[in-house]
Amino acid sequence: MNTTLVVLAAGMGSRYGGLKQMDPVGTSGEFIIDYSIYDAIEAGFNKVVFIIREELLQDFKDTIGSRLTGHIKVEYVFQKLEDLPDGFTLPEGREKPWGTGQAVLACADVVKEPFAVINADDFYGRETFEVMAKFLEENQGNKRATSMAGFLLKNTLSDYGTVSRGVCSSNTNNELETVTEITAIAKEGDKIVAGDVVYSGNEHVSMNFWGFYPEIFEAFKSQFKDFLTTGIGEAKSEFYIPTVVNKCITDDEVFCKVLETSCQWFGVTYPEDRPDVVAKIESMIEAGQYPVSLWK
Repeated sequence: MNTTLVVLAAGMGSRYGGLKQMDPVGTSGEFIIDYSIYDAIEAGFNKVVFIIREELLQDFKDTIGSRLTGHIKVEYVFQKLEDLPDGFTLPEGREKPWGTGQAVLACADVVKEPFAVINADDFYGRETFEVMAKFLEENQGNKRATSMAGFLLKNTLSDYGTVSRGVCSSNTNNELETVTEITAIAKEGDKIVAGDVVYSGNEHVSMNFWGFYPEIFEAFKSQFKDFLTTGIGEAKSEFYIPTVVNKCITDDEVFCKVLETSCQWFGVTYPEDRPDVVAKIESMIEAGQYPVSLWK
């Protein structure tokens, strides 16, 4: 089965001024996204689509893209602020694209097969790609099927500050009911808290790892038009993937299976996180989970 990995990378490098200035985390100069693509290939994905800013295209080809030659088919699409449906115009004061939902729409013309969507700067772990690939293969032909990798909250925290997480509510069939964005979640001693709420740490959270079939693009197109109709005056409003999935669930258009993973998520939320990320990758290389150089 052909499956595609869609990588949300339009913001990649923005904190550094470009990809060439980014700090590598692997022993041979790899970024976190290199490990995600490597895991995806091992799980059976055979194409990757990078959703990027157009001005980063050459940087992508010179760094990440050149490494992948001979390993997986690569395509690039651009998320553009002005890429709006017919009949809509850019509101005054709008400076940034419209969020992850619009980013997914940017690849509708090049993705015609089952696909997963991930963030470029999150480490998800091999098992997560394997369970997603298994779901996409087993449910092909079911137009109502979508999925989301559900990480345990306790496996997604930073030791150096608060995080925002999409906390999931599921039914007895382990199907998603809602994703609620909770901000300022933090470790306090042996507790995990957000304001007055204390979490066990075993709650499932979304880290923006989704599984879809091409039919889902129609829902994204329809809801993006609704979003623009009701929120076009908001110069900073965002159109997010979970919003689309939540509405599709509410309207009984899809079910969304929460795919459990025991993997430890990690990323560089704070500068202090980077040494921990480097150490974790080194330990996985020493354990034989990854080669010293991914692409040689």
